[in-house]
Amino acid sequence: MKCRFEFEMDNLKEIYEIGEVARQANGAVLLRSGKTVMLATVVLDEEPVEEDFLPLTVQYIEKSYAAGKIPGGFVKREQKPGDFETLTARVVDRALRPLFPKGFLYPVVITVMVLSADKESDLQVLALKAASAALYVSDIPIRQAVSGIRVAKIDEEVVFNPTLEQLKESTLDLYLAGTKDDLLMIEMASLGTYRTEVVPTTPVDPFMDPTLAEEVIMIKEPNEVDEEELVKLIEEGKKLLNRECEEYEKYFIESAKPMRELPLASETIDENIWIYIDEIYKEDIKDAVTAMAKSERNQLLRDIAKKIAEDDVAKEQGWEFEIIYKVVEKYKRKIVREMILNERKRADGRGLKDVRPIDIKTNILPAAHGSCLFTRGETQALVVCTIGEKTDAQMFENLTSSGPEYEHFMVHYNFPPFSVGEAKPIGAPGRRELGHGNLARRALEPVVDVPEEKTYRLVSEILESNGSSSMATVCGGALALRAANIELADLVAGVAMGLVVEDERYAILTDIMGLEDHDGDMDFKVAGTHKGVTAMQMDIKLGGIKPEILKEALGQAKEARLHILEIMKKAENEIEINEENLPTTETIFVHPSKVAEIIGQAGKTIKEIIEKFEVTVDIDREKGKVRVTGKSKPKVVAACEHIENITSKPTPEPVKFTSGEILKGRVKRTTSFGAFVELPGGVDGLLHISKLSSGRVERVEDVVESGDEVEVEVLSQKGHKIELALKQVIKKNG
Repeated sequence: MKCRFEFEMDNLKEIYEIGEVARQANGAVLLRSGKTVMLATVVLDEEPVEEDFLPLTVQYIEKSYAAGKIPGGFVKREQKPGDFETLTARVVDRALRPLFPKGFLYPVVITVMVLSADKESDLQVLALKAASAALYVSDIPIRQAVSGIRVAKIDEEVVFNPTLEQLKESTLDLYLAGTKDDLLMIEMASLGTYRTEVVPTTPVDPFMDPTLAEEVIMIKEPNEVDEEELVKLIEEGKKLLNRECEEYEKYFIESAKPMRELPLASETIDENIWIYIDEIYKEDIKDAVTAMAKSERNQLLRDIAKKIAEDDVAKEQGWEFEIIYKVVEKYKRKIVREMILNERKRADGRGLKDVRPIDIKTNILPAAHGSCLFTRGETQALVVCTIGEKTDAQMFENLTSSGPEYEHFMVHYNFPPFSVGEAKPIGAPGRRELGHGNLARRALEPVVDVPEEKTYRLVSEILESNGSSSMATVCGGALALRAANIELADLVAGVAMGLVVEDERYAILTDIMGLEDHDGDMDFKVAGTHKGVTAMQMDIKLGGIKPEILKEALGQAKEARLHILEIMKKAENEIEINEENLPTTETIFVHPSKVAEIIGQAGKTIKEIIEKFEVTVDIDREKGKVRVTGKSKPKVVAACEHIENITSKPTPEPVKFTSGEILKGRVKRTTSFGAFVELPGGVDGLLHISKLSSGRVERVEDVVESGDEVEVEVLSQKGHKIELALKQVIKKNG
C-alpha cells in the first residue's frame, strides 16, 4: 500500500513516502526534506544467531551524485565509508538498538542512502528519522518511533534544528534522540568562538610608528555549558522529541505491515544450576568479582565454571560446561548489582563516587613534540602530540560542503587488542575507534586555538583498557598539548559515569570500569573544564532516564571532573618541555620600508636566510610583520637576530644624478624590455629597449649584452629609480 505523509515540526518539513520503492525489503521509506532525499531500508534474516547478542548492522551511505559530484581520486566510484558516514551510522545504531527486546537474536540490516543532498540539511537528524520510520513500518515486531533533534544556541537564543549555516554561529551543538516516552541518547559539544583583541608589540625600529606594530589577535573562548543549563536544554528538547514521535506513530501505523511472529531467545536459565551455585559457590564468585585485575577476574570465573562441571552433582545432572558458564556469568551480574545497590560498594572496593588512582607522566618520548602517559586504574592511554604546518591539515569534503575543507586539529584513537589481553593482530580503525576519537576531539577542540599556519595532531594509543579509555584520551590529550608547549584556554578532563537501576532503587557510579559498563544500565561520558561541560555522550540501555537522575549524574560527574583536574594541574606544573624538538614561531616587526632589504634583490637575501637557518619566513609587507618558523628554537632566534641586523642598518641615501648627465657604466643583465646598467656609486639604472636606438630594436641583445661597457645619459631619477638612454657602446664584452 502506497502512503505519503507530510509533517512540519520544529523548523523541519518532512515528507515520507512508503510503498513506493525498495518493496522487497521488510521496511522501506523515502524521506524528503527540502532538496534532500533519503532512502532507508530494513531487512531481516529469520535465522537467529547462536551468540547472545543483537546482530544489528546500520549503514549510512552518501552517494556523490546526490550533490552533483563525481568522486575524486583515481577510482571514480564510492569506496569505503568516510568518517562522517561511519559516525552517522553509529548515531543511528545507538538510538535504535534499545528498541529491540531482550532475546532478539535475528540479524537486522538498516541501510540509509542519501540520494539527493541539500546543503542546508542536517543529514544526521534526517538519517535517524528515516531509519526509524523504515523500522516502524516494517514487519519486525517494534512499534516505537524514534526521532532526533539538534539544539543550538545563537546569541543566547535557543534554536531547534538549525541550518548548517546557523550551526556555524552557535556556541552549542546538542543532539538528542528518543521515543515518545524516553530519552535514549545524547551527544553534546560546546563550540568555541573567537573574540579579537589588539595587542601592542615592540617594533625593531625605534623610530617606527608604534601603531604599525599593533597586532590583532584572536582569543578562543570555550563556551562551556553549566550543568543546570544543560539539563534544562535537554528537557526542552525531550518535550519536542516526545511530541514528534507521537505524531509519527499516529500516522505510520496506517501503513505498517503486520508484525511477524519471531520467537525470542529464552532468558530462562537452569534453576537447579542457579540454586547449586547460590548455595555452594556464591562466595567463590564474589571473590572472583572483587579480583583487582580484569584478566584475573575472567579467568577465575572460568575456573569456577570448570570446577562445577567436574563436580559429581554436575556429572549426575548432565550439566555441560558452556551452560554452567552462562549461569555463572548471569550470577556474577547479580552479585555486582547487589553489591552496588545493597552494600553501596563496588567490585574493586570503591565507593560509588570514588575515582580510581591516577598516575600521570609527561614527555616520556624524547623525540616527540609532546606526550603524556595517563593511567587511571587499569586504563592507560599514551597520547602523543605533533605540531605540523598548515599544509599538514586533513582535507575532506562532505556532500553539504561547497568544496574541500581542512581539519587543523585531529584526534586519532587506537585500540589495539593487547590492551584487553586479546591475541589478535592490530587492524584498521573501526567504528569504535572513530567514535571515541571524535568524542575526544569535540571535548578538547573548544580550548585549543590552532594558529592559521599550524596543524595539531593527537594520537591516543590505548595500552590498557578497563573502562573509560575515551575519557583517558581526553585527559592525556590535554596534557600532551601542554607538554608540546601549546596554550589552552583551560585544561579538560573527562569521566565515564554508570547507572544501576532495580525497580525504584538506583545507584550512580563514578569512573566506571568494564565490568560495570557491561552489567550496568547506562554509559554516560562527560568532559569539561573547571567552568563547565565541553562534550558529553550518553547511551541508555534500560529505555530512558528520569530528569532527576540525569541531573544527579551530571552533578556527580562534576565532582569527579574537578578532582581529576586538580591532579592534572599538578602534573602540568611539572612538565619539562622538549624545547629542542619543538617547532618554534617568532614574530618581529620592522618598518615596512625595510621589507625590501629582507627580501633582497630577486629574493636572494630571504633565500639565504631560509637555507642558512632552516626556517620559513612569512612577511606582511604593509605592517612590516615578519613571522619566522622552524624546527629548532635556537635557529629561529638566530634567524630573527639576523633579520634585525639587516633592518637595523641605516638605509643609504640614494646617489643623486642630474637630468642630462652623461655617465659610464656596465650592463649587469638584459631582459626582454631593456638592460640594467651599473652606474658610479653602485646603483643601477634602467636602459629601456626604446632608448637603445632612435629606430626600432627587436631584441635588446642586438645592441647590448651583459658585461658591455656603455656611455649613457640620465633622463630622470625618482629615488632609486633611474631612467637612462644609450649614447654609445664603449667596449663589448669579450
